[in-house]
Amino acid sequence: MPAEAIASVIAVLGTLLGVGVTHAFQRRALARSEAFARDERLRQERMDAYSSYAGTLINYRRSLIERRMLDDGHDFEDDATAMRARSYDLRTQAYEALFRVQMVTDMPALAAQAQEALDVVALIHKADDEGEFVARRDAAKQRIYAFVAAAKVHVS
Repeated sequence: MPAEAIASVIAVLGTLLGVGVTHAFQRRALARSEAFARDERLRQERMDAYSSYAGTLINYRRSLIERRMLDDGHDFEDDATAMRARSYDLRTQAYEALFRVQMVTDMPALAAQAQEALDVVALIHKADDEGEFVARRDAAKQRIYAFVAAAKVHVS
């Protein structure tokens, strides 16, 4: 076999090897890029779910506080029936947001913390006296902020 033929075969093999190596590196780079994009989408979805849930809990908490204040004789534009309906709507929204949190999180402890926050908020208007009301109101706020702190670690 002449030297030129050997050189041609070596050149073709070198080219094929180069194409193969380039293809392997491109596949790995593409896989890393897709994984990064998927992880970023999940992070954004989690951030949306967690912040929406916390906001809904704050609104639900406020509606229960206002219901209690109305029962204590404070004046509001809405009557008791409208305020009760509003708090029921916000409770439904809170459960919907909780379910979304439970679906996007892979941390059982965070899902449990989210559930506990809702449970504590729901107890606000069931207080028997002013001292218990204030304690439940404050405990609910603390649980919401604790959930936010834990969620922040999860999306960082």
